[in-house]
Amino acid sequence: MKHPHALNPSKSRAAAHRAMALAALHADSSLSVRLSRFNRHMAIARSLESQEVAL
Repeated sequence: MKHPHALNPSKSRAAAHRAMALAALHADSSLSVRLSRFNRHMAIARSLESQEVAL
């Protein structure tokens, strides 16, 4: 049995980066660090999703 995310690895990577972005908001760090991590992971997720749409 194949897993759906195995067929589209960029979709699962985008979901993983979204999860990391949300986790960054709840981390025990300063606000600037949390926001920086959130923005970085969301940018990667958006990039992966736009690559997925282009295919």
